[in-house]
Amino acid sequence: MSSFILHSLGKYVRAVNAINRVVGYFSMYLLVLMLGILTWSVFTNGILNSPSIWVMEMAQFTMAAYYLLGAGFSMQQGAHVRMDFLYERWNKRRRSVVDSLTSVFLIFYLVILVVGGWQSSAYALEYGQRNHTVWRPYMAPIKIIMTLGMLLMLLQAIAELIKDAVTALGKELK
Repeated sequence: MSSFILHSLGKYVRAVNAINRVVGYFSMYLLVLMLGILTWSVFTNGILNSPSIWVMEMAQFTMAAYYLLGAGFSMQQGAHVRMDFLYERWNKRRRSVVDSLTSVFLIFYLVILVVGGWQSSAYALEYGQRNHTVWRPYMAPIKIIMTLGMLLMLLQAIAELIKDAVTALGKELK
């Protein structure tokens, strides 16, 4: 591979890593927000005996945002589950080959999720889709956040594929 290609790929990997790191650290604070929402629920329901209709659904939306916005960062940090009992015994090059192969399948799956999420978000925006609960929140915001999270994970999966493919070829990113 030419030096220019390695340099360009390295810039892509660094940019995606930086974006997912910022979004990942932000998403960690969504747990604090969810804790606040659930604390409010305990206060209004248990102490004031006046339950809020929005609390549980908002906690679910916050958890979904935390989970999906943090997925790319988790991938970057190697925090997703894998079968380490064989993996740890392999050398770095063999791991990179196996990771490259599994990344191809992951990317295929994530492309389908992003396309479906995009279509679902567009539908929710176009028709003002609301959830079928007493609170009836608009669904577009959470669907857009979920699609963004899947897109960030797709970009990170591509970055991981690039890193693994370059390592498998015995090269280093610049």
